[in-house]
Amino acid sequence: MEAFITPGLVISLIIVAVGIFVIAKGLVIIRQSEVMVIERLGSFNRVLESGINIIIPFIEKPRPISMIRYMRMGEEYHPVTSDEIRIDRRETVMDFPGQPVVTTDNVTVKINGALYYQIIDPRRAVYEVANMSQAVEVLAKTTLRSVVGKMELDKLFESRSEVNSAIQAEMEEAASKWGVKLTRVEVQDISMPEEVEEAMRLQMAAERKRRATVTEAEGEKAAAIAMAQGQRESAILNAQGDKESAILRAQGEQESIRLVLNAIGENEENKRTVVGYLLGQSYIKALPTMAKDGERVFVPYESTALLGSMGMFRELAGSPEDVVRQGLRSGMVASAGTN
Repeated sequence: MEAFITPGLVISLIIVAVGIFVIAKGLVIIRQSEVMVIERLGSFNRVLESGINIIIPFIEKPRPISMIRYMRMGEEYHPVTSDEIRIDRRETVMDFPGQPVVTTDNVTVKINGALYYQIIDPRRAVYEVANMSQAVEVLAKTTLRSVVGKMELDKLFESRSEVNSAIQAEMEEAASKWGVKLTRVEVQDISMPEEVEEAMRLQMAAERKRRATVTEAEGEKAAAIAMAQGQRESAILNAQGDKESAILRAQGEQESIRLVLNAIGENEENKRTVVGYLLGQSYIKALPTMAKDGERVFVPYESTALLGSMGMFRELAGSPEDVVRQGLRSGMVASAGTN
């Protein structure tokens, strides 16, 4: 057995073992969406993409990158720093804890934000900044204080999207130097002191009450306008009705007179008698009104003759008198004589 174990065989086995070790150390498999920064003798050499790659052991080695992630311990989040040789090029979210920020109206609020970023240049992310994730986090916090510090509290709640856009715009230039692309920034939560929240609740209640009062006043105004329009239209319709009634009444009076004159015929004496009768009757009907409206009543000198004419007319034949009575039964002719 000892004859088969020779120094040459031992050397060969050692060489084979060293070769297997070198191949195992030099064979690197990179997964999809990951890269690896390789240094040769301490200086940058190349970036390994996804797939099977070979490096020279002990001469080439990957350069790690420092990453900060927040781990929840109880009710609080604590940062944990780790050195990773595989750089993830996927979009990453950094949920940093709430930061106290003072607005322009001197209200201290605590803002919790989330930052979405992606490493697009691994070489810059490794060599241009000592700790890329920490630098991005500190930049996000300082930019958040700068942007929110220029706004009032009410404006902050009304325009969160504007705050997000402003933070992202201010961070893009600095982040691009580190090979990082900021996809979006989100302000998640804004917490305030209890006294400020109570004051805001009272303000909102007063605003709702004011809006209700304004709405009620506008409703009353609209109702009054509608009522006035209705009354106006009603008055117009009544006036039109009175006008049409007066026209019809005048037409009826004219028709009554025409019938009376036609019934009398062409005798001038009868016509004068009928006209005198009509005038006397109208005057007699107007006397109560004249007595009511004035203090004195004037009786014309010819009243005895007028009454005599009326008596003579009563003694006339029945047919003309009947015609006159039928034409004057409604009193329309009398009212026309008064006017």
